[in-house]
Amino acid sequence: MNRLEGLIPNCCQGMRLDKALSSMFGDYSRTTLQTWVVGGQVWLDGKRPLKRMIVKGGEQVVIEVPESLDLKWDAQDIPLDVVFEDESVIVVNKVAGMVVHPGAGNWQDTLLNALLQHDSSLKQLPRAGIVHRLDKNTSGLLVVARTEQARMHLNRQFKKRTASRRYVAIVEGRLIAGGTIDAAIGRHQHDRRRMIVGEGKNAVSHYRIVSRFRMHSVVRVQLETGRTHQIRVHFRHAGFPLIGDPEYGTRAKIPAGATQELATLLCAFRRQALHAELLEIDHPDTGERCHWHQGVPQDMRNLIIALKRDADDHAATKNKGMQ
Repeated sequence: MNRLEGLIPNCCQGMRLDKALSSMFGDYSRTTLQTWVVGGQVWLDGKRPLKRMIVKGGEQVVIEVPESLDLKWDAQDIPLDVVFEDESVIVVNKVAGMVVHPGAGNWQDTLLNALLQHDSSLKQLPRAGIVHRLDKNTSGLLVVARTEQARMHLNRQFKKRTASRRYVAIVEGRLIAGGTIDAAIGRHQHDRRRMIVGEGKNAVSHYRIVSRFRMHSVVRVQLETGRTHQIRVHFRHAGFPLIGDPEYGTRAKIPAGATQELATLLCAFRRQALHAELLEIDHPDTGERCHWHQGVPQDMRNLIIALKRDADDHAATKNKGMQ
């Protein structure tokens, strides 16, 4: 079992125990916490308390968190690119095409299944310690908690937006300058798998231009919020959809006079050209600010090289014609 520990804050004086616990351990519902009190998993100053008791503040709380009910998930021997790991966290570089968490239509061959093979103790944690996700066809860095304390610490960082994530995207169109897209995102009214700009939760994406080519741009995107499909939806809304995006993209745009190599690469790119290149967190144990960087995968690298070669060749031909 995993153990949660803490002191009842003085500001909770006069509260019922279950409410005080809910304010301390916000990742769990009050119903779950009540169940643990009744089930004898909670100790207050070394004694098992009653669910409705009133706290004074300053009491020592210990909770033995029962093993997750998600034990039906199978460990699978799937290659896993581990960038960093210690006793508290695992940072992985997820490949494009891998689903993060089992769900409808994807009960096997997910990152979670691979993590359980890498560390069987993760089965004791909700979602095997996964605290944030990347879309199936987005590659890049993702952090996983190895203990319950680390999971709660990381969850707080993502909720308070102190964890930082930066992405590289290749988009259609020539962006003029960097900027911010501030547009709420919600579920599509008729297709619940898709998101759309409109009524919903606030969503903010900051971006700057890395490279501009004839009909495409490479951008770095810093997320202020982390909504489902946020970057993909925001850039489609702005008129610069990601290359290859199966849900929010358009037909491949081929520059006039492009080589067959570039035309083939653009038409064959079947996943959103999006990669999570930078992850920053406060380490759950030490509080030290940690960061990891992972360059773009080969498919995106090949596309960027071909786009640059096309732009350079076009510029050289144009300059030659002006001489």
